[in-house]
Amino acid sequence: MQQTPPESAHDPNDAWDSPRGLTAHREAVRTALAARTPRTETVPLTAALHRSLARDAVAGIALPPFDNSQMDGFAAASADTPGRLPAAATIAAGLVPAPLAPGTAAPIMTGAPVPAGADTVVPVEDTRDGCFDVAEVVLPASAPGRFVRPAGSDVAVGDTVLTAGTRLGPAALGLLAALGRTDVTVRARPRVLVCTGGDEVVLPGQPLPEGRIYDANTALLHAVLTGCGAEVCATRLVADSPDVFAGSLHADIAAHDPDLVVTSGGISAGRFEVVRSALAAEPAVRFGSVAMQPGGPQGLGVLRGGIPIVCLPGNPVSTWVSAVLLLGPALAEVWGTTGPTARQARLETTVTPLAAKTQIRRGTRVPAAPDRVDVLPGTSSHLLAEAARAEVLVLVPPGPEPLPAGTAVQVVDL
Repeated sequence: MQQTPPESAHDPNDAWDSPRGLTAHREAVRTALAARTPRTETVPLTAALHRSLARDAVAGIALPPFDNSQMDGFAAASADTPGRLPAAATIAAGLVPAPLAPGTAAPIMTGAPVPAGADTVVPVEDTRDGCFDVAEVVLPASAPGRFVRPAGSDVAVGDTVLTAGTRLGPAALGLLAALGRTDVTVRARPRVLVCTGGDEVVLPGQPLPEGRIYDANTALLHAVLTGCGAEVCATRLVADSPDVFAGSLHADIAAHDPDLVVTSGGISAGRFEVVRSALAAEPAVRFGSVAMQPGGPQGLGVLRGGIPIVCLPGNPVSTWVSAVLLLGPALAEVWGTTGPTARQARLETTVTPLAAKTQIRRGTRVPAAPDRVDVLPGTSSHLLAEAARAEVLVLVPPGPEPLPAGTAVQVVDL
């Protein structure tokens, strides 16, 4: 269901009243993304790995569809065991056997149908001769149902085998194939329009004039978004002109019909904050701060027309951290993409927190101790080379005192 924003425009300096906590803003991002109803699509099973199931999967057949042998052995009536029985014709997997004659035992292969008249299977190694090449077989006592896999013992007809929202791993896809399915309806990958830029930014591969920098954020956001299962439908490098940005944004939305717009940069309190200025006429878009470092400035809302927009700060590490910690989990909840993995780990060394903000430190795993992390020294939002060395993001909670080595903290694997 799409949200209907209020009719009146807002001042570009409007913001949420006070810095939000990381958890609260992540929930706000999730709420904004939910304004766009996830689409569905039907894909072959071979293209469905890690996709999110769009509707319940119901079994049209039983699994197994018939009583079958769990072992290579002899099928017999349990009442005829123990005993010496004539060997009947061999039952191979894939054959439909005739009923078992009373007082006989049939060699049977694993997975083959158990014939009518038999209710037990004796493994060949448990027979006296231990082989199939006999005219008569000497069987030990064998209870009813021994080594017989009953029809429907895994799945009965009409069972809901997978519920909507299930992430389809190899076993789930194998189950659907076992039920005779060749394709499956999944949530479509969210289509994302990425806008980065500023007058100082130049596309990689172009000459670099003095005072300019190459655009890192398009490649960075493309990697984060595609890595979690989204589709980047278009990218745009914009200049520091609110009118130009607004025009290109509307044109790109009309051309590509994205499910989400993600911008990078232009949302702080400077004089040339193009994104913040250009979106001043959007009544359901707001800007403010999150109590995190890096990544404090944030913008969020729903554009007229029902397209969610997430506005991230422009420093590369701030963009990256925000995309991983805020956007990734929200996409996973709403669209069923692959979200980041959070866990508990212990600090290898003492870390000094910030007084009132969650500090997002870059870190590495300690090879000899998988439950420990070592924090890299740099904290600035421009240190992209250090970020490239990171294996985890370490969430250092705010507080007045240093956190000694061994303190448990939340980390997100990269």
